[in-house]
Amino acid sequence: MSTPIAPKTPMWKAAAVAAGLGLAMLSAGADAAPASGGDTVRGLYDALLGAMKNGRTLGQSGRFTQLEPVIRRSFDIPAMARLSVGASWAGLNEAQRQQVTDGFVRYISAIYADRFDSYAGQKLEVTGEQPSGGGVMVRSQIIKANGEPVRVDYMMRQSGDAWLIADIYLDGASSEVATRRSEFAAILKNEGIDGLVAALNRKADMLTGTSARAF
Repeated sequence: MSTPIAPKTPMWKAAAVAAGLGLAMLSAGADAAPASGGDTVRGLYDALLGAMKNGRTLGQSGRFTQLEPVIRRSFDIPAMARLSVGASWAGLNEAQRQQVTDGFVRYISAIYADRFDSYAGQKLEVTGEQPSGGGVMVRSQIIKANGEPVRVDYMMRQSGDAWLIADIYLDGASSEVATRRSEFAAILKNEGIDGLVAALNRKADMLTGTSARAF
């Protein structure tokens, strides 16, 4: 029996609680390289707000289609996939690495499309940036509709001219990458890399009603 991928690990539980975030719409210059880590985070949430405000019209698959390219350009997906797979990554060939990376970005995009499906006037505030471990930590605060704040911090790494999200921390808790590594470990142990790729795409398909592209 396949080992299911947990639908709501800690990061996404908090994101689900904060679903309906109030975020500012992305304006002109969407394709320009972000000048700072904070700009990348704002751009991500701008796109989420657009999907949320049009959530009913777009539906699950429409939100996924709209958000996947934003996830790809905002996150350091190859590095996050590699770290989430852990030691097994070294034994993969290039085709397998690409399959895992594609499945990983589909999975993350599908979760965002599922969680951020409606808007009720909530707010997002980027509260600051500070150097951290060779990158920048962007501090932010999500204000839910009831006024309760949710702290979300983003570890940013510079890649060329762009600042990319390398990890996410909620309320100072364990990292998203660490959570995924723990989650994937059981699948890799029981089903190997092919099982992990299948599980990632299966979950994305279930959430969005889309199908993975042929490799």
